[in-house]
Amino acid sequence: MRTTRVRRLAAGAAALLMASAALPAAAAERHGRQEHPSHGGMSAVIRYTEYGIPHIVGRDYKSLGFGTGWAQAADQVCTLADGFVTVRGERSRFFGPDAAADSALSSATSNLSSDLYFRGVRQTGTVEKLLAEPAPRGPSRQVKDLMRGFAAGYNTWLEQKRITDPTCRGATWVRPITTQDVAARFYAIAVLGGQGGSVDDITAAEPPSGSAAGSGGAAPDAQALIGAVRERTADANMGSNAVAFQGDTTANGRGLLLGNPHYPWHGGRRFWQAQQTIPGELDVAGAALLGSPTIAIGYNSRVAWSHTVSTGVPFSLHQLALDPADPTVYLVDGKRERMKKRTVTVAVKGAAPVTRTQWWTRYGPVVASEGGDLPLSWTTTTAYALNDPNAANMRFGDTSLGFSKARGTADVLASLARHQGLPWVNTIAADSSGHSLYTQSQVLPRITDDLAARCSTGLGKVTYPAAGVAVLDGSRGDCALGSDPDAVQRGTFGPSRMPTLKDAPYAENSNDSAWLANADRPLTGYERIFGNIGTQRSLRTRGAIEDVAAMAERGGLTVRDLERQEFRNRVPAADLAVADTAKACAALPGGTATGSDGKAVDVSAACAVLAHWDRTMDTGSRGALLFDRFWRKLSAKVPAAQRWKVPFSAADPVRTPNTLNTGAPGFATALADAVAELRAAGIALDSRLGEHQVVVRNGQRIPVPGGTEGMGVWNKIEPVWDQARGGYTEVTTGSSHIQAVGWDGSRCPVARTLLTYSQSSNPKSPHFSDQTRLFSGEKWVTARFCEKDILASPELRVVSVREDR
Repeated sequence: MRTTRVRRLAAGAAALLMASAALPAAAAERHGRQEHPSHGGMSAVIRYTEYGIPHIVGRDYKSLGFGTGWAQAADQVCTLADGFVTVRGERSRFFGPDAAADSALSSATSNLSSDLYFRGVRQTGTVEKLLAEPAPRGPSRQVKDLMRGFAAGYNTWLEQKRITDPTCRGATWVRPITTQDVAARFYAIAVLGGQGGSVDDITAAEPPSGSAAGSGGAAPDAQALIGAVRERTADANMGSNAVAFQGDTTANGRGLLLGNPHYPWHGGRRFWQAQQTIPGELDVAGAALLGSPTIAIGYNSRVAWSHTVSTGVPFSLHQLALDPADPTVYLVDGKRERMKKRTVTVAVKGAAPVTRTQWWTRYGPVVASEGGDLPLSWTTTTAYALNDPNAANMRFGDTSLGFSKARGTADVLASLARHQGLPWVNTIAADSSGHSLYTQSQVLPRITDDLAARCSTGLGKVTYPAAGVAVLDGSRGDCALGSDPDAVQRGTFGPSRMPTLKDAPYAENSNDSAWLANADRPLTGYERIFGNIGTQRSLRTRGAIEDVAAMAERGGLTVRDLERQEFRNRVPAADLAVADTAKACAALPGGTATGSDGKAVDVSAACAVLAHWDRTMDTGSRGALLFDRFWRKLSAKVPAAQRWKVPFSAADPVRTPNTLNTGAPGFATALADAVAELRAAGIALDSRLGEHQVVVRNGQRIPVPGGTEGMGVWNKIEPVWDQARGGYTEVTTGSSHIQAVGWDGSRCPVARTLLTYSQSSNPKSPHFSDQTRLFSGEKWVTARFCEKDILASPELRVVSVREDR
């Protein structure tokens, strides 16, 4: 395929491009030559605008998927290929069994563990069985065509292009893929909160033998299990903010949406921007997860939506009563039931294949491992099985496709009700008619509070109220999960049970439960497995509610207000604590405090820096880095219950707890440690944040605005501290595909977007760090959605791609 930069396309060509009867001819080239797509095979036209954003046109779903697969490969071939090695269970074959696994697609700590799980999935035909399910239980023909086209487009790019990314140039593990590989990646994303988050526990579970056979083992530690579940649901790699404003709060009566997902900056969970068009059928823009042919977060001419990771626990545990004579047999209503033995063999680089056994029950796999994700043991009397309803969910693509075609928030809800395919996220949406929406419509095991009360084991009676994870008595048939009449999948909740808020002045979520999606209209009455009610909110939630409630109250909002909110970079922790910190600092005798090493530290200069700090995480802010390092150390040294003088009150959840307890043991030590640390690194206490919070791209340092979760900053950034290199020099996770969307009455949405880490992970690509520089400068991309805007791009580049036959 030849590509060319064009200054302008004729009006006739534009009309042809959008005609529903046919695709356009290939791009007009510098000398007028054209290449025509094949008539029988898949083909697509890709128009690239600023920052390498592709606008993909296909005549049908297969061709649209083809163009999407081709364009994703062009930007992300190495990351994609690495993920396909993962879902094929071949990491040990290419990279060795002991190396760290692909953390984007599971929690496995080694390649061998990852391979044992994914080879097991492939060996049992799990994905093929889900693909064969009739819609809506399985994927529609349209989504299957998108997946088929994606695989063909990816393969065509591999055949036609030379890889320039040094990460995988010349690598034998970069190979053609199949529709099954694309579907397997969908599957891996779906089970991340369940089986995918317990891979080590599944692959390492072994029945007791030898000396262990004579002992029942120690009872599981409920508090350890609670901590493990909370750590999973509070995974720093997955987060987000989103807010939808109703028309009554906006300048023109139309809705507004600001989406700010917090996702990994590296690896296979990155977003990738695109517009997808089938003339007369589909026209949507936004971001897809890598390897996916559908837009996950986006907007069209009528509606915009985003997602936030929910508090719902997408799995349950079932405590098995074992046959004393055989720990691989469990009892249900007194009847013996033998576990299914799944033997999996994995090819290993430079060594003989490794074979291991997994054990599966009617509830799901047995989970047990030393130091795994769930601290549970398999004894002669008891084992635990994990039930993950998303292991039967191949409906995410159809749910997203329904959003892409929606004409309003009612259609978003209709897609959720029909397909019920979101595994672990909330949905926030707004539309051009002025409607706002929040809903926690996700796939959850149907654990009602009544069922938990009747069937929880002793362990479950502690874990369910505290963390929402049910541990049910697997020996009783009457403890089986029921089904709601409107549920697509047995054993799950139907859409009528989902916490939902319609047409509130604002609907906001920052990864807390549904309770305070709007502080004036709290949601209650949902089952505990969805999340808690009346408990302390995170600083990010509290700050977000303060901000968006004030915006809604002020009214007259526009997209510009959304832009300002994204980069306000206010630090809620500082608003609550920095004045008291500076005052207590100034009162320290002799201006000194004792550090953790027992040495006295002169902290007197820090007092004035903190007092004069503007309480933001802008790159030019002086004092931000000092407070950041102090707050991290304080949070580690002083328990949350001792940190504040005024405790949490459910009657005032946004403003409590408050008033920093500067007399708490550890306060002065944290301040001393922060000052000593910065001085040891040669960093001035009043240095600008952007001098020491950066990412390095092709040898150049790019300042990064934003702040960490613990300080409650909306523009969340989780940087990596490297004292030897002068501060924060990389970002693991944080603001990713940001979109601020509204409407003005035309067919063209008013949208501003930003992909913080840029479109390509190839350091040789011109789009490796261009949007990262925009993010550094707190600037936006003006979206080009309508034809006139796409064709007006000064950087328009048109590529015609087709399937070789």
